[in-house]
Formats: sequence, C-alpha cells, structure tokens
Amino acid sequence: EQSRATGCGNLSTLHVVLISRCHAGSLSSSSAAQPDLSSHLAGKTYSDLYELSVKDPETFWGSIAKERLAWTKPFDQVTDCDLSSGKINWFLGGQLNVSVNCLDVHVAKDPDRVALIWEKDEPGTEERITYRELLEMTCRLANTLKSYGVQRGERVAIYMPVSPMAVAAMMACARIGAVHTVVFAGFSSEALAGRIQDAQCKFVITCNQGVRGGRIFDLKSTVDKAVKSCPSIQHVFVAKRTNNGVPMGKLDISLDEVMAGQSSVCAPEPMDSEEMLFMLYTSGSTGKPKGIVHTQAGYLLYASLTHQYVFDYTPGDVFGCVADIGWITGHSYVVYGPLCNGATSVLFESTPVYPHPGRYWETVQRLRINQFYGAPTAIRLLLKHEENWVKKYDRSSLKTLASVGEPINQEAWEWFYNVVGDGRCPLVDTWWQTETGGVCIAPLPAEPGAEIRPAMAMRPFFGIQPALLGEKGQIITGNDVSGALCISKPWPGMARTIFGDHQRFVDAYFKPYQGQYFSGDGAYRTEDGYYQITGRMDDVINISGHRLGTAEIEDALDNHPDVPESAVIGIPHEIKGEVPFAFVVLKESASENQRAVVEELRHLVATKIAKYAVPDHFLVVKRLPKTRSGKIMRRILRKVAMQDTSNLGDVSTLDDPSVVSEIIEAHKQYRSHAAKK
Repeated sequence: EQSRATGCGNLSTLHVVLISRCHAGSLSSSSAAQPDLSSHLAGKTYSDLYELSVKDPETFWGSIAKERLAWTKPFDQVTDCDLSSGKINWFLGGQLNVSVNCLDVHVAKDPDRVALIWEKDEPGTEERITYRELLEMTCRLANTLKSYGVQRGERVAIYMPVSPMAVAAMMACARIGAVHTVVFAGFSSEALAGRIQDAQCKFVITCNQGVRGGRIFDLKSTVDKAVKSCPSIQHVFVAKRTNNGVPMGKLDISLDEVMAGQSSVCAPEPMDSEEMLFMLYTSGSTGKPKGIVHTQAGYLLYASLTHQYVFDYTPGDVFGCVADIGWITGHSYVVYGPLCNGATSVLFESTPVYPHPGRYWETVQRLRINQFYGAPTAIRLLLKHEENWVKKYDRSSLKTLASVGEPINQEAWEWFYNVVGDGRCPLVDTWWQTETGGVCIAPLPAEPGAEIRPAMAMRPFFGIQPALLGEKGQIITGNDVSGALCISKPWPGMARTIFGDHQRFVDAYFKPYQGQYFSGDGAYRTEDGYYQITGRMDDVINISGHRLGTAEIEDALDNHPDVPESAVIGIPHEIKGEVPFAFVVLKESASENQRAVVEELRHLVATKIAKYAVPDHFLVVKRLPKTRSGKIMRRILRKVAMQDTSNLGDVSTLDDPSVVSEIIEAHKQYRSHAAKK
C-alpha cells in the first residue's frame, strides 16, 4: 500500500510528512469536516465524525442520506443488518432512482456542465458530453431497451469499451430498473458466456469493435461466439465505435439507428433502496466467478461520499480515474461516485504507453486533470522509461494522486510522488474491494495537519471499523500487531449477496470470523493505530514455522533499482514446509547482468527481512501475467513453479495471454540449468 505525502520545502518522502496548510488551499478544508456532509454534522472534526459514524451509524448515515440523495419516497428505517447471517439492509422503505441522482438533479441546476470527457484511443480527439446530453442519451437508450422488452429486475450484460455509450447503458438500466452486469471487454467469449449464463441475462449491449493502443478488437464476433451457448439471450444491441461493418444476425439490433427514433424523455422507475442495481463478477481463488450484488441507495451514497472525501474532490474539478468500467473502480469512481457529485469524469480508452510513455501526462496537460487515480502496475511500467516522458508535460493542474490495486512498492511510490507530482501533490493509496463498494481505508479524510506515512493506507473511512483477528478467531487488541483484516460493522456500500448463492456469500465473507466481514487480506496495526495492508492471507507462506506475507518479500525485491516489479509465491519444501519462489522482471539495462542482480537480491531480502525469507528460486522473466485491472495472476505462477502446466485454467482474463508461454519457457531453461549444476 502507499499513501499520501505533501510538504512545503525539501521534506524527504521517506520520513513522516504532514498535511500542510501551505499546499493547494483546499487540502486543509478537505481534511476537516466540509459543511455539505450534512447540515446535522456541519462543523464537527474528523475525529468527532468518525466516532459518531461507528457509535451511532443511524444518525450519521441517516442524516447524510436524507440530504445528499434525491428520494421519491423517504426511508423510514436507516439500517437492519446481521453480519453473522449476511443480512444487510439500509434505508428501508425508501425509494429513489440512481440515474436521477446522477443526471437529472444536475441538469436541473447546470445542464451545460461537462459530465464526461471521453479520452479516446486516438490522442487529441477527446469528446465532451454535458449532463444534458448524457441524460438525453440515457433516456433514448432506456426507451430502446423498454421497446424491446427489457423489464425491471432483468439482467442486461454490457460488453463495451470505455465510452459515453457504455456509461449511458449503465444509466439506462438504472433508469428502468434493469440490473446491469458489465463484463470487461477484454474477456474471452467463454468468460462472457459463463457470466451471461450465471446471471441469466436476456440482453447484451456491445459495440461493433473496440479500439485500444492503436489496435482494433472485434467485440461483436466475441459476443456472437458467446451467445451461441446462451439460449436465454433475446437481443444483442450493437453500438458503433468504428465505421467498419460487422455481420448482423437475427438477434442483433443496430443501437445507434434505433435510439435516433426514440424520445429523449424517459420516466425514471422508483426503486426500493435494496433492489439490485448491478452485479459484477470477481474471480474467486477457485473455479466459478462470483456475481457480487450491489443495491441502490447504500451503494450510491457510499460511492459519492468516498469520491468526495478520499480524493479531495471539489466542485469544478476534472476527475481522472483511468480504470476500465469493467471493474469496480470504474463503476464507483468513473461512473457512479463522480456523476452523483456532479463532477466532470474522464473516460480513458487507451493505454499508458500509446502512442508513447507520456500518454497519461499529455492527457493531464490537455484536459487539465485535477485528480489522477491509477494502478501501481501502470506506474511501475512507466518508471522504466525516461523521466522526460513525464517532465515535458505541464502537470500543474494536479491536486491529488491516488493508486488502487496491487500494493505499490517504495520505488514506484517515490517516482509517482516526486516525478509525476513534483513533490507537491498528496498521494492517497486506497484499500477496498469489489465487495466493499468503495474505499474503506485511505489516508484521507483526516484532521488538518495530520501525519501521513508513505506505504500505508492508514485511516478507516467513516463507518468502517477495522478489526484484526487471530488464527483462533480471537480479536487482537492493542497496537503493533498483525492479523486477518475484518470489518466489524456493516456500512452502506457493502455487497449484499452473491447472485443465486447467498450461502456462498455467507461462507466466503462471514463464516471465517463469526460476526465479522472477512476481507481475505492481512493487515498490520502500527504503534500509532494506523493500518498497513500486508497482502492476501492466502499469499502468506510458512517457512520453518515463520509466517511471512509474500508481499513483504516482493517489496524488498522491488527496492532494487533494476527491479521494476516481482511476484513471489510459496511452493512446498520437504524440510521447511514452504519456500518462496520469486519471479523477477529486470530493467533492460540489467538484463546482461542477471547473475549479479540475483545475488544482490538475495542480500537485499536477507538484510531487509531475514535470511530465512530469501527465495530458494529466482526466475527472471520479461513480464508477469496480469489481468487488465493489474492483478498479478499468482495461481498461474504457482502452477508453473510446480511444473503443473497441463491445467492452467482460464487464462482469457489476462491482459496478454502469450505471457504464460514465455514464463513456461523461461522456467524450462531455468530447470535445465539447475539440473546441470
């Protein structure tokens, strides 16, 4: 994890830094209570607000929900939850429409405000869409869906690249009470079909093609293959991203043509607070993906509040989250959170290195982006290139930098903070999950002048009560302790169930530690009571009785100046139980000198952690296998290390599946060298 630092002078980022009033004016106000949290809570300090949010959640969330959201029918009960049975209900009796809260309320006040800036793959061809235009597009699409029989409560699969039409598709479903399940447009036809079948979708919305990194992807043909094994599908709506024609079958409807004939007004469906808003599939550590269900009011409120307070968003800012809408980050911080707050949200269609490694920063300069939210994976990719790719562009518009996904190592943190942010932008790392709906632990909000530590998520958000639990299920009290990261009390943004399998939901998240939400992650609570994420619990290895998080070893390896990234897994050892196996990516300049670098890495791990933590195996690879959201697929690495490559499972979710054969070949050569010794 990384965190935020800012200063006025030559403070080293390696030391604790203070949020200083001398930077960016708005910083200190973001850290104290802003009056629009709710009139009932105005003027309270961060500490007071946090204490109220965990001690009296009904007053805290009830007062915010009343004022922040537009209701068609007020709620009569704030919460009714029982974590032990996975029962989670918020704002009962209330009715609203999410699309009204994201669009109509802003059109009524300021219709020509820009809602979306679509940063298309082709640089310099961005398009701006106002709130009025987005509402009209949403209504035309909603009327189209209704005219083809889409009913309230039915599931609609969205398989589209990042685009205004994709956002309108999500909003149109919300407007008519349909449930969307966005499937990332890089998934294979098999992965798409599995999700359509599990969700029992009757409709798919897609594009003829997608464009990314200068390449064209045939999305429609992928949908065609998927639909062959999905008899539930009644219609496939096809929008145009390129001017290339694609074969159209009897299920297919040309979306742009049909929408043009529809009314730009569509009455919103009043939805109960706890009706489904969307489903989003996450890969479990085993087999079948889980359809995580989020509902209406609680999710929207939490996405909106975290978007404002974690990222120091103020009205008029251009918010640049470069995540794909196919992931929860795109749902919460490209679409729902920013639009609920009336923000201008950037839709980034391209890649960090197309047409050159300065793409992000050229975009920041051209669009005057104020908050930049991206993945450490991309940062590690970019720091391999010359700093000039950053410094040649004007980044003075940036107020906040933020990261999400894999924990960020010290080198990447330093580069992001010092090179991209010129040492003046707060850097917030955000810990959260698909299941939590929004950010749960991050450096902000905080008191004015509160200390911030690099490499630490630090503070729980309002309403989040973290707990560390031991192997026997006991709550670990005190500070300077580690354990399984749980959350003791429900919060409005949390997932409600796994679609069609509530028992799996209970078993996965509430059974391991009775009465607690179990995140699957481990954490360390410092002497001062701050939280540091130590990695997945299933990425903990036991070496001769010593429990060690693989993330800790990776952090040590990534400290080497020639190692942009690494991944460590545990493999069985007949004497020690388990030993670490390190997959290491080297910078090009170091590739001639592999043996010396590996020796330095051994010394680094021994010095930073202990001799027992030094990996038994170091395999130098060109790339690591990652999903498009930047998650390293460690199960694939484990199978390669165990020489069990006959059944690698579904690799279609990888950004580039060809990386797998590269790693298998490198491992073969490694084994043959080892055998000769």
